[in-house]
Amino acid sequence: MPRKQRRPRSKLSDVALRAGVSAVTVSRALRRPEMVSPQLRERIDSAIKDLAYIPNRAASILASSRSSVIGVVVSSLTNGVFADYLRALHDMFQPAGFQVMVLNSRYSPLEEEKAIVTLLGQRPEALILTDVDQTPYARELLEHAGIPIIQTMGLTDAPIDINIGISQYDAGSLATHHLIELGHRRIGILAARLDSRTRNRVAGYTDAMKQKGLHDEALLEWSAVPSTVKLGGELFSALLSRCPDLEAVFCGNDDLALGVLFECARRGIKVPEQMSVVGFNDLEFAASSCPALTSIAVPRHEMGRLSAEIVLEIIRGSGARPKTSRIDLGFKLALRDSTRMSAQRGLKV
Repeated sequence: MPRKQRRPRSKLSDVALRAGVSAVTVSRALRRPEMVSPQLRERIDSAIKDLAYIPNRAASILASSRSSVIGVVVSSLTNGVFADYLRALHDMFQPAGFQVMVLNSRYSPLEEEKAIVTLLGQRPEALILTDVDQTPYARELLEHAGIPIIQTMGLTDAPIDINIGISQYDAGSLATHHLIELGHRRIGILAARLDSRTRNRVAGYTDAMKQKGLHDEALLEWSAVPSTVKLGGELFSALLSRCPDLEAVFCGNDDLALGVLFECARRGIKVPEQMSVVGFNDLEFAASSCPALTSIAVPRHEMGRLSAEIVLEIIRGSGARPKTSRIDLGFKLALRDSTRMSAQRGLKV
């Protein structure tokens, strides 16, 4: 079968001819649609669709000094933690006429650096990041980008521009103190990836345990591989074989915690009667698991919404920045059925 001959790529002049207007009018309709009548815009849009015309963004950016693009770098495209966050960004930016361009750093500072270079090459009007620990080169680029830079999820004492997040350290400490206050003493922790947020949660756990004289390195079980429900069960099994007197476990995220609940069910370990379990992030399934999972609730949607709100105010509103460059949104303990006051310490396995 002979190959179908490709049609040449349509040009701006082709659109102008099809719509019966000048090339200048088409260009104006693409860059500043509010300056063209609705009827004329409809004719031009119809011509664009008929010809499958793709506007030259580079030329448009040079002409208007505006890209209408917001760059976003997230740590993962598969982790449910970022779903609410990205939804909030899209819900805020798209009605305002912006396109959200999302790249994935895969929890790697070097991959994040590459993503930042790529996005800055697109001349975005703002850049939003889901981390606060950039490489020195990435930080240098961001400090001289000349656009709003929003670092989110965690908190830093040295924001590049604006920082919106929570103290991961304090959250880890709160989860641990909750288990201590329930009377547990042999409290383990499961961690995966060991990105900066996880490391801060582990530090909060470690210091809380040290304050009460309960710290034991044997109670820490971690892996550098990506976090999964399956991994949660595997890490819990390894920890339990080493520490059979384990009474409670704090998991660095809800995926790991769900794996612990499944593994407890397989082993006949009653939760919370014999094992208290705390997760982190309070994903949607946490309230529906069996038993319902106690977890640290992080305001991810609010983080995304506020980031977009501030960016829009800077680039399309009054231009005013928030009074403080570091905004702590706080967190809370979503208390459910997977934790309970210790009746007797120690688990026979």
